[in-house]
Amino acid sequence: MPKGLREISNRIKSVRSTAQITRAMQLVASSKMRRAQETALAGRDYTRLLSDVLDSALAGLAAGEGAHPLTEPRAGGVRGVLLVTTDKGLCGALNANLFRRLVEIPASAKFVTVGRKGSQHLSRAGRTLLAEFPVSDKLSFAETRRASEYLLKLYLDGVVDTVEVLYPRFKNTLVQEAVLETLLPIADMRAAAAAARARLGVGDANANANAPADATGAATGAVPMNFEPSAGAVLAELPALFVKNAVYHAIIEARASEHSARMVAMKAATDNAGKITDALTLDFNKARQAAITQEINEITAAALAA
Repeated sequence: MPKGLREISNRIKSVRSTAQITRAMQLVASSKMRRAQETALAGRDYTRLLSDVLDSALAGLAAGEGAHPLTEPRAGGVRGVLLVTTDKGLCGALNANLFRRLVEIPASAKFVTVGRKGSQHLSRAGRTLLAEFPVSDKLSFAETRRASEYLLKLYLDGVVDTVEVLYPRFKNTLVQEAVLETLLPIADMRAAAAAARARLGVGDANANANAPADATGAATGAVPMNFEPSAGAVLAELPALFVKNAVYHAIIEARASEHSARMVAMKAATDNAGKITDALTLDFNKARQAAITQEINEITAAALAA
């Protein structure tokens, strides 16, 4: 085989090998994306129930109850941000879109990360990184709780005055949106419950237009609840639960976004590899035909010369 044909043949083999790898990565990402979506859906009932308990607890508060350190605004301006990125690359512009949102956050902000890409970027940018929390592929609430409890401690200790989360929200297979949401302080618990329902696409199972109203006139759930020792004691634990639940779902959505973006990127890489293979195969056939034609011409010229 002539040298030019051999080089083209080697390139075809290399591209086909790459296509096999990207195809396998596409299938793996597709499977992981479905699992992440199923995990997110499985947690929606808990979010709905938590919101319903909050509504009923707020309606049953006695006068003077309800104050909580996580609901009181502060005058300070130190922002704490949980940055949720991926551990690996090959997922398109997912991480780059998150890093572009960092321009909006002042240099005085303090960061906590989930995902190595975020930690590496913050280190290169000279930002303040307080902690990094790894999570496994088999994501569980217990793993994310370590990050959320650390954020709660930072806020209660006065290290930061607000807590936000920057993550890629999963909209559909092709679209992932970089979102910056405020977790603390929780200025309005009922509004936070409604926002959690809206964010996860779940309605209030107990909502009723004719439901009784609390002291502020807001409608409460149709199903009454009894609280022991009191609604105020139960409500004291709910803000922290809301933060933990919000962090958990943010990381789940980030994982679904990661696997979706990687699946799309690997599909595009596989398709491009196919196009390159077709082009190289055409070049190979043209070069081989030219070589055969040249050999025939040489044989003919030799026969005529004889």
